[in-house]
Amino acid sequence: MTKITPTKRTTIIEYAIRDLVVYAKKLENAGKKILYLNIGDPLKFDFDTPQHIKKALIEAIQHGINWYSPSEGLPELRQAISEKEKNINGVNISPENVVVTTGVSEAIQMVMGALLNPNDEILVPGPTYPPYSSYAKFFDGRPIPYRTIEEEGWQPDIDDIEKKINNKTRAIVLINPNNPCGALYKEKTVKQIINLAGQHDLPVISDEIYDRITYDKGFISASRLARDVPVIGLNGFSKVYLMTGWRLGYVYFHHPNGELNEIKDCIQKEARVRLCTNTPVQKAAVAALNGPQDHVRKIIEKLKERRDYAWKRLNKMDGISCTKPEGAFYLFPKVHEIGVRWKNDKEFVLELLKKTNVLFVHGSGFDPIYGAGHFRSVFLPPIEILEKAFDMVENFIKG
Repeated sequence: MTKITPTKRTTIIEYAIRDLVVYAKKLENAGKKILYLNIGDPLKFDFDTPQHIKKALIEAIQHGINWYSPSEGLPELRQAISEKEKNINGVNISPENVVVTTGVSEAIQMVMGALLNPNDEILVPGPTYPPYSSYAKFFDGRPIPYRTIEEEGWQPDIDDIEKKINNKTRAIVLINPNNPCGALYKEKTVKQIINLAGQHDLPVISDEIYDRITYDKGFISASRLARDVPVIGLNGFSKVYLMTGWRLGYVYFHHPNGELNEIKDCIQKEARVRLCTNTPVQKAAVAALNGPQDHVRKIIEKLKERRDYAWKRLNKMDGISCTKPEGAFYLFPKVHEIGVRWKNDKEFVLELLKKTNVLFVHGSGFDPIYGAGHFRSVFLPPIEILEKAFDMVENFIKG
């Protein structure tokens, strides 16, 4: 039989964060114990889903709420999301402007599918969370990375964004707080990006999944600052509510003059063709939003201590420098001898994995230009685990 070949769009899919797990699994199969510092999953360490959220899921299942739900999401969840955005982020959106998704990943896929025709361009931060680039390419679009400035805490370079806007540009993506760098964008910077988008009749796509995970300064939503500039907001329950494996997110449309109506209609069509998101999990998400919030303070306290330890420890190593993250739970250190001792950052990460059994993600997996020469690490584990991991990193670099 003739070999069946896949489509080009699927052969070019990349997701560095999980692609590297293939190498780690080979070592595990050979009897090695791997420390995974590559994936931002708090529940792999000493964090747990709040009890009232678990209880709501169990009760939903036991009470027979196991049917297909509306494609846009349960009405009570869309209402709770609307209230959360108003109370927490100061954003006024109606429940009708919310679509519930299977995690933020599906929201990204739907937004890219609704926005991009072949050869359309979308501006993404460099470095960026990989699905923005992967899904843009999947729909035959072009992700165009704009510079973020490492020396300024990975703040976006406004001049570079402006230079890269042209008649093919369809939107500007913000990831704030940022993955992979942990940057928290200044209010002035977000305003400047919104103003640029307004001048060029572009929407802003604002990924705010880490909105409540900040340390020294508060987060300000793009939609709160946008006024009459349309914003497509993305958020979810994985990080703040410790529901990573439950897979629930949402996309909302802030468009005071209805500029996004056609995009919203098409995303709702995409939602219908995949039927619905998990119904009992949606019930649990209502409890997450409307129930006790004390776990958030505890998350921040634990993570801040670990952030401070990891950041200081990395900067004490010869040949490493690291900007202090202000949000999320990632570090993005620079390795100064990449290009000298190691050919590139992927070689560094793979050699480190083989020698130490610690898995990070190579920086170029987040952008081949602005991420090169770096690696991404989580600082989710307890300090004693981080200490063990960084001891091995330091010994490896000393070589």
